[in-house]
Amino acid sequence: MARLFTEQFSFAKGDSVVVIGLGRFGCAVGQSLVRLGHDVMGIDRDEQLVREWADLLTHAVQADSTNTAIMRQLGVADFTHAIVGIGTDIAASLMTLMVLTELGIKDIWVKALSAEHGQIAERIGAHHVVYPEADMGERVAHLISGRMIDFIEFDDGFAIARIHAPASTHQQTLGESMIREKFGVTVVGIKRLHEDFQHATPSSRILPGDLLIISGPTRKIELFAGKA
Repeated sequence: MARLFTEQFSFAKGDSVVVIGLGRFGCAVGQSLVRLGHDVMGIDRDEQLVREWADLLTHAVQADSTNTAIMRQLGVADFTHAIVGIGTDIAASLMTLMVLTELGIKDIWVKALSAEHGQIAERIGAHHVVYPEADMGERVAHLISGRMIDFIEFDDGFAIARIHAPASTHQQTLGESMIREKFGVTVVGIKRLHEDFQHATPSSRILPGDLLIISGPTRKIELFAGKA
């Protein structure tokens, strides 16, 4: 799940990020961001969680994120990005969002527990709202269907997937198969067993057993994957 959501974050390398709420979502995202080279401060009311993650994040602090004065003292206003990952208390999530808005954070992400939570968060000032359970559920559904090996959908209805090459494309070059013209998706690359990944070109030939990395509108990817 961490990889799925960190791929949505358009952060420049080295940007500072404050993650509020050190539950499973907040910690997973925070740790992934540290690995990507970001300075991450984790904040939670739970002293035990803070101790557990103190050595895995750049900083970890026990504090009440709904208190503007405390958050200002912690220097939260100096962070470029904020992620509200509070997962059990909608009121605390929204109050924390109001504090971040008051502090002038320019890029605020909120984990929403429901559509209503997300709608209110957007009205209060969240720049981005993510729905981890719903998004992960859709991703798993695609994988269980057997059509896709991996699938990531972005906010604007655009997706990237890894699929088995449909039989109709075997023994043809990408130019000959006209996948983009027929299906409205782009083959980005081809992975063949025991061979290195190759970037796709019109002359790339598709063989039985090849895996295709494709991109395009989600619905069109689903239709093309259905040919596999």
